[in-house]
Amino acid sequence: MALANNGNIYVPYEKRTGNESIVFFTRDLSSEGLLKIYERVSQPITGKVAIKLHTGEPHGPNIIPRAWVKDLITKDIPEAHIIETNAYYEGGRYTTEQHRETLKVNGWTFAPVDILDEDGTAMLPVKGGHYFNEISIGSHLLNYDSLLVLTHFKGHIQGGFGGSNKNIGIGCADGRIGKAMIHTTPGQPNQWDIANEEFMERMSESSKATVDHFAPHISFINVMRNMSVSCDCEGVAAEPVVTPNVGILASLDILAIDSASVDLIFALPEHFRAALVERMQSRHGLRQLSYMKELGMGNDKYTLIDIDNGDAKISLKDAVKDVKPFKA
Repeated sequence: MALANNGNIYVPYEKRTGNESIVFFTRDLSSEGLLKIYERVSQPITGKVAIKLHTGEPHGPNIIPRAWVKDLITKDIPEAHIIETNAYYEGGRYTTEQHRETLKVNGWTFAPVDILDEDGTAMLPVKGGHYFNEISIGSHLLNYDSLLVLTHFKGHIQGGFGGSNKNIGIGCADGRIGKAMIHTTPGQPNQWDIANEEFMERMSESSKATVDHFAPHISFINVMRNMSVSCDCEGVAAEPVVTPNVGILASLDILAIDSASVDLIFALPEHFRAALVERMQSRHGLRQLSYMKELGMGNDKYTLIDIDNGDAKISLKDAVKDVKPFKA
């Protein structure tokens, strides 16, 4: 049973309490913009580096452009491996063999891609969890020294939104055991029966295990572009994008970066934000943020730093004041 039932309620910034973290912001949606903002959070990324991103279902239209990721790896992290896990649903990424074929189709051929659960699973401890003492992950995750969480921020059919928390909370859990622990009550036929607040809480506990494992050698980037209400797991069936592109965020704090991303959506004019806000609230997705705070994963207050304008502090309204209607 869920610990709370308020995941449909948005808490305005001024009503939050606690310390502030730093979140960097650029409007530059390009490989240059990604490189520029990565430099602000690159310090913890050392040793053998994993980059966790959603490589998409076959021909997925909204994933982070491959050319951006290629430039980042080539210029800044040449030995890095992209990491993924197999999916919990049947489709283009259900088995390792299918997954490898989809990676080729989608153009992820310029760097090693490590399917973390290809050779089995491992357990990571969940500190302070309500549902879990440990979570099952792809065993290869333990082979890395640091983790860059490179996230396409968008909606999600179950989570309301998919930010850094979803990227690793679901994305590092292996495709058979770990994802089942988050999505499914054992012994009943609906594999997606866990929803609303309980789903957000379980996903966040899984995410915490990965954050704690890598800390302090973990950084987060959210790319706010092509933000369908649908996750990249829906591939070509994703709902058309109606939300404007916003920019790229980076932080060393997972809660701060996901909070800022959600806040930027809520700061948009109503006609621009309506679809994504409805998706977040109808799925009670905002419980991700409040539960991450309860778990001590970071701060939901932050200073937004505009790296396009001399590192000036910037308000949410100013950050989105020049957005344009989305064009495919």
